Amino acid sequence: MAAIEVTDLTKDYGSVLGVNSLTFAVEDGEVFGFLGPNGAGKTTTIRTLLGLQSPTSGSATVLGADVRDEDALVAAKRSIGYLPANPAFDETATGQEILDLHASIKGNERSGDLLELFDPPLERTVRQYSTGNKQKLGIVQAFMHDPDLVVLDEPTSGLDPLMQHRFEEFVRAERDRGVTVFFSSHVLGEVRRVCDRVGVLRDGRLAATERVEDLLHRSGKAVHARVADHLSPADFDIGGVHDLEIHESDGEGVVDATFTYTGDVNDLLAQLRRYDLVDLTVEEAPLEDVFMRFYGNDAREAAVAVDGGVADV
Repeated sequence: MAAIEVTDLTKDYGSVLGVNSLTFAVEDGEVFGFLGPNGAGKTTTIRTLLGLQSPTSGSATVLGADVRDEDALVAAKRSIGYLPANPAFDETATGQEILDLHASIKGNERSGDLLELFDPPLERTVRQYSTGNKQKLGIVQAFMHDPDLVVLDEPTSGLDPLMQHRFEEFVRAERDRGVTVFFSSHVLGEVRRVCDRVGVLRDGRLAATERVEDLLHRSGKAVHARVADHLSPADFDIGGVHDLEIHESDGEGVVDATFTYTGDVNDLLAQLRRYDLVDLTVEEAPLEDVFMRFYGNDAREAAVAVDGGVADV
């Protein structure tokens, strides 16, 4: 049996449809990315899987427990770790007191190793914590009881780049130990670095479930080329070029070309060698471009949600 199984799961709030007929499975020992812009329904799915709210229809099991069976789910939660998107701790308690409370409820097999890795200031009260320190404390509490399944909702929010890298290495190591990780995010880069498969969510519906390698192939690369030559759209008439824009830099004699590229990068480089190349940047495509690839021109609202910070439901 898979660690998480979801079948036709729907949550209807009345005025808002949180998720609609979701069906997917998360296999034991994999890191499954749950990818979507803010407002797509990621947090609704997580809250339903953890029994924090009841589904309107459909079914789901977590570690074999039906999410509608309170007793079975309570027993399963002894083997589940959870990091919410915005960890909320008692502001008057110290970090050590928070961990002591969690240890009394669910156990404490691993906090020593975790504290060496993430090092939240345990002697301070939570009200003195930065956002990053709250996140580090949340990571420790999510893994301290050595769970079989960990559910992470935007887990790197507030972490500095060094700590993000450390956390990503840690998640990969946990997978190698056999831990299953459900990794909800709107950041394509971190999903790429840690996840085995990904489910792409839009407006409460699952648009696709596929391997990360396949997702990246579809999303392509964001390319910015600066050329000391005249350019026209015909110069980029090769497979894989999308959304091409060409601008001349006034007074510099340089032309800027920006586009998304989903083809073989070697073919692109062979094409660009024909010109006097001043600068070239090839980066991972922004998440909004990924959604454009999946949904076409009717994805404008999803793209705006990524940039605009629309609250998730």
